[in-house]
Amino acid sequence: MEQFLHYRFLDNSILSYLYVLGVILLALLIKRFISRLLADKLISLITKRKQSFRKDAFLKLVVFPIERFLLISIALASFDKLNFPHELDFDIHKVTSSDIIHSLAAIVWVWVFIRLCIRVTEFIAVFLQEKASLSVDKSENQLIVFFKDFFKVIFIIIGVLLVLRLAFNKDITSLLTGLSIVGAAVALATKESLENLIASFIIFFDKPFAMGDIVKVQNFTGTIEKIGLRSTRIRTDIKTFITVPNKQMVDTIIDNVSLRTQRKIELRLEISISTSKTQIKQLVAAVKEYLQQKEAVENNTVFFADTGKNAHVIAIDCFTTIAQPIEAFNALREDINLYIIELMEQLQIELAAANTTVVVSNK
Repeated sequence: MEQFLHYRFLDNSILSYLYVLGVILLALLIKRFISRLLADKLISLITKRKQSFRKDAFLKLVVFPIERFLLISIALASFDKLNFPHELDFDIHKVTSSDIIHSLAAIVWVWVFIRLCIRVTEFIAVFLQEKASLSVDKSENQLIVFFKDFFKVIFIIIGVLLVLRLAFNKDITSLLTGLSIVGAAVALATKESLENLIASFIIFFDKPFAMGDIVKVQNFTGTIEKIGLRSTRIRTDIKTFITVPNKQMVDTIIDNVSLRTQRKIELRLEISISTSKTQIKQLVAAVKEYLQQKEAVENNTVFFADTGKNAHVIAIDCFTTIAQPIEAFNALREDINLYIIELMEQLQIELAAANTTVVVSNK
């Protein structure tokens, strides 16, 4: 029996083959237990509470990659104890078959390792998205998606560098130096794109607006539908779809309509220069009393604002809550305008012009 165990086949003893096979079989038996144990430790570290939906998401995303990583790592470490058979060693353009096998093994190990890192990143993103969904501020979801994709790219770059170092024995120090020079040249050539990328970070952290907000920017009014790495997409109030570079969204003055506290009805009433002082006082007092009786009007200002050779000007400003439906807001505007027309007829006051200028805005 001992002679059989020490019998050499392809430059290795039977005992060595049995040792490698035993280690691999043991890894197959315990990989699920070890991976579950590591998974539980990691989920406890991240969530601090073992909630069922988070654990299920974690198991789907991470447990299988952990099992695969453990099995391949143990298998490669075991095979490394065997001698490469000289019968199978041959050259292909001055590259030996053993070097090819070792390079392929390194590529597989790096691929499994990077895949595991990406899966852990995806799980953390799932956990953070579940947490962000409980918050009123929905901009955090966009930030989570951005950083998830960002770290995926970083892990892929790390994987490529590891493959070059472990599989092809390349000096990545000189490669990184070369990449930094190329990166500087690319940065100069893509200055505008980098400015937009930096502006996207400013938007994510400063949060002047979020997805779903209604904004006014560059004579356009619309709803924010997407905040990207280079630009922001807006669905305008006339249903067109515009794309604004993030740098312009940061540099320009933006009016976030969704953050306004009140809607404003602004009316500048130009009446005839022949209107008497008594008529003006009666008109101002009657409009004040009418607006005070309106429950939808939270506060108002009515006063004799200006006079000139062509007209007297009465300023009328009133504010309603931003939560008021636009239909109710327009109905209130109509009621105020009709009341003023009726009141002027009763007081026998004429307009100085053919129309009254009405400007509606929010505040």
